[in-house]
Amino acid sequence: MTTDMNDVMQVIRRYAPPNFAPKVGMILGSGLSELATQIESPICIPYQAIPGLQVSGVQGHASLLVMGTLNDVPVVCLRGRLHLYEGVSYESIRILVRIIKMLGCHTFLITCAAGSMKPEAGPGEIMMITDHINLQPGNPLAGPNDESFGPRFIGMEDAYDVDLQAIVQKKAAEFAIPLHQGVYVSVLGPSFETPAEIRAYMRLGADAVGMSVVSEVILARHAGLRVACLAAITNAAAGLSNEKITHEATLQYGEMAAHKLMKLVPACIKEVANAVE
Repeated sequence: MTTDMNDVMQVIRRYAPPNFAPKVGMILGSGLSELATQIESPICIPYQAIPGLQVSGVQGHASLLVMGTLNDVPVVCLRGRLHLYEGVSYESIRILVRIIKMLGCHTFLITCAAGSMKPEAGPGEIMMITDHINLQPGNPLAGPNDESFGPRFIGMEDAYDVDLQAIVQKKAAEFAIPLHQGVYVSVLGPSFETPAEIRAYMRLGADAVGMSVVSEVILARHAGLRVACLAAITNAAAGLSNEKITHEATLQYGEMAAHKLMKLVPACIKEVANAVE
């Protein structure tokens, strides 16, 4: 059963500050929730209070929609995401992204945790995603199309906005934060990849691997949102290091990367907002 977005927005607007008009939406990946603590005058809505949504069962995902200001820019933040491997449907992911659009945002900043296939991009580093490979089972736009959000068919050659990438590069240089770039391959999970799978992904042209992002990007582009994505590198991909891959390490190194993102993200959001005005 499809959730009526009018019912969803009725709940959101019941909590939203008067005349709240966010310009930028963002979603926080594993270990990156600390970013949300910078949001001023936050108003939080638990996911379970929103029609069609549920709480994430994954450690490191708070399952809160947060509205407020970041660096004087009105923002809406999805503090924690929902994953297909949890058994949630694409419908829930659609609701989250479309809330961002219906609140009036023009830009969607996605963060995530990822394993790196680039030796120079180690745990605790930041990688800006420039393209992706979708190996998840399906597409969030399959089924009846909602023309109120976008057309039946959309191009993905500009999935990651080059102007936003330029802003991120500029701000990273100003803060002397090393910024790697690469292609993200999205898999279902929840099992981590085998060394043979990683070798295959590298041959496909991937530089980082994770269990999210792509569905959100597809939905955001369908709705006309500009997209940028920053991955917190939490581990070397399977077979590229002697370290065992664990979710605990993902959270640990995600927090290390979060300290860099806490400088980078607010500065980027301010510049993006000013560029659009």
